[in-house]
Amino acid sequence: LVLELNQVIIPTYGTVPEQQNLHTPEWVGFDDKPDSLFFKDGQRRIDFVLVYEDESKKITNKRSDRKKQKRKRQVYESNLINHGLQLEATRSVLDEKLIFVKVHAPWEVLCTYAEVMHIKLPLQHNDLKTRDSAFNWFSRLFRVDENIIKPEQEFFTAPFQKEHLSNFYIQDKDTFFNPATRSRIVHFILSRVEYATKNNVKKFGINKLLDTGIYKAAFPLHDSSFRHPSTDPNCPSERYLLYREWAHPKNIFKLQPLDFIRKYYGEKIGIYFAWLGFYTNMLTVAAVVGVGCFLYGCLTKDNCTWSQEVCDPNIGGNIIMCPQCDKVCTYWNLTITCESSKKLCIFDSFGTLVFAVFMGIWVTFFLEFWKRRQAELEYEWDTVEYLEQEEQVRPEYEARCTHIVMNEITQQEEHVPYTAWGKCMRMTFCTSAIFFWILLIIASVVGIIVYRLSVFLVFSATLSEHISGTEAIRKYLTPQTATSVTASLISFVVIMILNIIYEKVAILITDFELPRTQTDYENSLTTKMFLFQFVNYYSSCFYIAFFKGKFVGHPGSPVYWLGKYRNEECDPGGCLLELTTQLAIIVGGKAIWNNIQEVLLPLVKNLIGRYSAAAKSEKVVPRWEHDYHLQPIGKLGLFYEYLEMVIQFGFVTLFVASFPLAPLLALINNMLEIRLDAWKLTTQFRRMVPQKAQDIGAWQPILQGIAILAVVTNAMIIAFTSDMIPRLVYYWSFSVPPYGSHSSHTMKGYINSTLSLFNISDFKNASKPISPWFGNQTTCRQVYRDLRYPPGHQHQYEHNIYYWHVIAAKLAFIIVMEHVIYFVKFIISYVIPDVSQKTKSKVKREKYLTQKLLHENDLKGVKK
Repeated sequence: LVLELNQVIIPTYGTVPEQQNLHTPEWVGFDDKPDSLFFKDGQRRIDFVLVYEDESKKITNKRSDRKKQKRKRQVYESNLINHGLQLEATRSVLDEKLIFVKVHAPWEVLCTYAEVMHIKLPLQHNDLKTRDSAFNWFSRLFRVDENIIKPEQEFFTAPFQKEHLSNFYIQDKDTFFNPATRSRIVHFILSRVEYATKNNVKKFGINKLLDTGIYKAAFPLHDSSFRHPSTDPNCPSERYLLYREWAHPKNIFKLQPLDFIRKYYGEKIGIYFAWLGFYTNMLTVAAVVGVGCFLYGCLTKDNCTWSQEVCDPNIGGNIIMCPQCDKVCTYWNLTITCESSKKLCIFDSFGTLVFAVFMGIWVTFFLEFWKRRQAELEYEWDTVEYLEQEEQVRPEYEARCTHIVMNEITQQEEHVPYTAWGKCMRMTFCTSAIFFWILLIIASVVGIIVYRLSVFLVFSATLSEHISGTEAIRKYLTPQTATSVTASLISFVVIMILNIIYEKVAILITDFELPRTQTDYENSLTTKMFLFQFVNYYSSCFYIAFFKGKFVGHPGSPVYWLGKYRNEECDPGGCLLELTTQLAIIVGGKAIWNNIQEVLLPLVKNLIGRYSAAAKSEKVVPRWEHDYHLQPIGKLGLFYEYLEMVIQFGFVTLFVASFPLAPLLALINNMLEIRLDAWKLTTQFRRMVPQKAQDIGAWQPILQGIAILAVVTNAMIIAFTSDMIPRLVYYWSFSVPPYGSHSSHTMKGYINSTLSLFNISDFKNASKPISPWFGNQTTCRQVYRDLRYPPGHQHQYEHNIYYWHVIAAKLAFIIVMEHVIYFVKFIISYVIPDVSQKTKSKVKREKYLTQKLLHENDLKGVKK
């Protein structure tokens, strides 16, 4: 048996038996036990379920095609039996065309493959004493009741070896391998068993059979209904407990039972919920500080001198602004921006600066403490040495291993799917494809910018503003507001459409790369998808923050896009408020869209499935048929959950200087997200195949890259997008002699001093407004603070001394803020070790015990 099972190791997959030697599953009827997880004998546990449609009852396919599919399936099932698995077939209760093949792995098979896969199993109880945390009494208030979900026993573990079987902690052979481990072993076999040979190329694996429709589904079973415990006394009803104590909305403020989640779903899902819970807890601190800064802005907005000047009819009411576009735009009064200036005072305050610095430090604490928490989970969940010992080669990679090369380390020949030249060509093609699609995203952003420039002319003509206009609606519905909102909505729709396209493109490119292991595959796909999503989601925000209104010239000499469209200008208060609007629309729309896509769609599909099944029959339905009618989890598993949270992390950190309430909104969203994801997994989806995971993979360096970039973007938002630096320069230098006329430092006169004058007679014919000039004034003010000499000056319309002071102050601010925050980040990273001393001690103790129990026993045998 061992010899046969070892044939699964690369490169041999067994042989295809002749027709007369095919082994077939044992056929049985349903025994009317809906919660049973065992074969009909009640002894052998169901570790996996395969579902197919009876070829003899199909009416859509050709007879020859049905015969080929049946042959492949029979060969595949025969090979499964040859590899030691036991199969039992049962016809569906509700649909006689469906056949359920239940798979059981006997003890010998489990032991053999546990050794092949280097699965860690318990040696003895953990005898290290642990100290209770000082906050243990407080956290106990939010934990799941230990009488309902008992804490998992801690063991020292080691990679399983059959020859050292007596050294492992085996109380009962039936429970030594838990259901998650059993399912993982069976899936490993299913992924590597052959079903056909064509042109000397072996075809194998359950994934290909699912893709070609030979099997309709393959999944491990849930152990009970989520609504009530199992009627089988041998079933622990872990799914029901997870729903009741984890996924139910009443548990929104409770801590997650991570060990129990890991036990039921595997380490990969466990590490995701551990990370999401840790991120959400850390957001609590950021949300509190962000709300404090927001309240500070609300309390101080009435003391905002420059906003008072904008709204003052004697100051802002007497300031006439130049048109914002050619021909159709008219002159307008500064007081129209009164409402937006009041809102801007809330976000563009000193509290925003404090919060931006705080978030730069907060993100460092988050990443460093997560590394420590991740190291603890790696040890507790036996994934410390997982990548080096346990991860297997992907079947898709194995099937392409046709080239022979010499391994430099072992000096032995090994099979690879492509030569060095072929690998270089693949990488070149994939890199070119990635850049092409990124350029396509940038092209879509440019298209939206052109839309903004062209539609602004239309809104300016239809929503024309008059100097004497006092209607209430004109305070809010300005041409710029209408342009900004519609462009943001269009941008959101384009983002959603491009997401669907780029998902398929990223998968195609990654499949062409042919990564060796599943971790390599997911890391490669993660990098590509994040690059696409980063450009897709953030490009419009970067445009508003750092490009809009920065290169516009002046009224007499404006800058044009493509030689036709006049560049956009910001409001007198800057583009910060528009950036906040853009963020609110994208983040809010994305959250609503994701909830519809992730929750409502599977819920509706399952409700339709249940309704149609109930209409057919009122019979008792077995557990495997209940699970079949749930939704499949998808090949990428939790990839989109990670992506959604990392994109959110980017919005929270990269542009937090424009919206201090972002952490609060993210906190509320994540508290719901945890329970929605839990509810979705436990109630709407089939049970996932448990998988090992050492960490959060490629998302870790992506988070670190965002954290570094966030310091730069927030410093630049404060310097170039907000109006804080010009106000500080005016307050400390230009409000008092020799540049100002005030006797003490003040913000009075700021608006009048910073909006440059322009002589209307200097308008060129191409940009001169059609509308008549009101009054007897000969000048208008520039919309943006370009700080130029007035008409009549020997250097008229050139940048004045104030402008160069502001530029110097902005650059100095960026340098100082970046260096201070980076220095603090370096100190924090150095002071906080990635692995705690307690975890190091546990790892050393486990290695010592492994050596003592396993290797010393070998020495004793040699001595005997």
